[in-house]
Amino acid sequence: MTVIRQQDFIDSIEDALQFISYYHPLDYVKAVEKAYLKEESQAAKDAMAQILINSRMSAEGKRPLCQDTGIVTCFVKIGMAVSWDKTDMTVQQMVDEGTRRAYMNPDNPLRASIVADPAGARKNTKDNTPAVVHIDMVPGDKIEVMIAAKGGGSENKSKMVMLNPSDDIVEWVVKTLPTMGAGWCPPGMLGLGIGGTAEKAAVLAKESLMDPVDIQELMERGPETTDEKLRLEIFKRVNDLGIGAQGLGGLTTVVDVKIKSVPTHAASKPVAMIPNCAATRHAHFYLDGSGPADLKAPKLEEWPEVTWEVGENTRRVNMDEVTKEDIKEWKVGETVLLSGKMLTGRDAAHKRIQTMLENGEGLPEGVDFNGKFIYYVGPVDAVGDEVVGPAGPTTATRMDKFTDMMLEKTGIAGMIGKAERGPATVDSIAKHQSVYLMAVGGAAYLVSKAIKKARVVAFEDLGMEAIYEFEVEDMPVTVAVDSTGANAHQTGPAIWKAKIADLDKALSAK
Repeated sequence: MTVIRQQDFIDSIEDALQFISYYHPLDYVKAVEKAYLKEESQAAKDAMAQILINSRMSAEGKRPLCQDTGIVTCFVKIGMAVSWDKTDMTVQQMVDEGTRRAYMNPDNPLRASIVADPAGARKNTKDNTPAVVHIDMVPGDKIEVMIAAKGGGSENKSKMVMLNPSDDIVEWVVKTLPTMGAGWCPPGMLGLGIGGTAEKAAVLAKESLMDPVDIQELMERGPETTDEKLRLEIFKRVNDLGIGAQGLGGLTTVVDVKIKSVPTHAASKPVAMIPNCAATRHAHFYLDGSGPADLKAPKLEEWPEVTWEVGENTRRVNMDEVTKEDIKEWKVGETVLLSGKMLTGRDAAHKRIQTMLENGEGLPEGVDFNGKFIYYVGPVDAVGDEVVGPAGPTTATRMDKFTDMMLEKTGIAGMIGKAERGPATVDSIAKHQSVYLMAVGGAAYLVSKAIKKARVVAFEDLGMEAIYEFEVEDMPVTVAVDSTGANAHQTGPAIWKAKIADLDKALSAK
């Protein structure tokens, strides 16, 4: 009988969550490096360069890879021959205590994103608890823990279907993936769960994402099972879509596809698909009674030496002086370096602004959006001499329902976020001759270094969803929708899907 100390378990959870907040799994880093080296799309290559630079910076500075430090998901497999030194806490309570300590660590505070009463008040729990915990009793005298911090942008793109037994899983994936947009921040991984029941398939899909990146090894040795054949076919078919890094078009959309399957009812074929983003974060450890987990920090030499240089045609913009006429000159796909002052706002701030305008109250005191840019962001708290913590973009699509109102009634000049905008929003941007700029999701620490001053100007009670004023210097963005309505998230993938098809034809003709 192995006795596990409660404190060792809690300490291990805390340490693991801190560890994964700033250390990418090296297998993922190597996979992105491989994709970066072969990428032919300049927009995708630039995005992956920023992701890799951000990864190294986070490892060096021990600060979060992404401002969305995620919802904690923990798989705990407890050996039947294990006992605890204390019985006053459940496994859920122990995971929550470790989570609480990790997210409130003063040296590296992580963003609290969990809200209670999800269908009602949606009030932040302030410490990122409760975690989502899956517990299994297994043979043996150890405890196995797989823990992840999953960002909302990728989690929101999860899909589930009950297929007929004769339906083709690959065809469903290929049809469904383009509907997910770019809010899951590719290049990442796809996890599929197949079989069981609806809820079992979803858990299998999430657990599959805990496995290491090994698709290249599988290609070399060849598939031996149905699931392995599916992995390879889905990997190729998805990358052939040309969606590319950040959805801008390119050769690599996923760096791996993971599948877990279990038996199911003869009349059923449940399938769940969950993507992992560019801020892939997970750890795997065992407890055997000898103390807390010992997570080995990777060596910085393991990271590739990647640089990102500003191109000759890069446009430098002073947001304090820019005019509507200036914005009309910006073209889709252009790289822009922003300097000057911008305001921020996310879902809760937009909703509150909408209510205030509908009630005739006007905007809150001290907030003037006229001629300004709004950045969709919820930053991590600053530490030490930081102006602000990691502050990468959130998914802009969630703000689509408010965009026409903001353009019509507040006079904003443009918006900054990640991922695509919906057709009605693109039409509104063109109508108001505005612009939508895309920052790289998964490069939050890198982006924060461009922010030179930050202060809360309204809605302080909303925490990370408050309205801030940022003063930035050379913050890199891409024109994703220009003032004519030209849309990089439509043109880029379409161009690269055709190019990939031509490459495949040329190769098969040899």
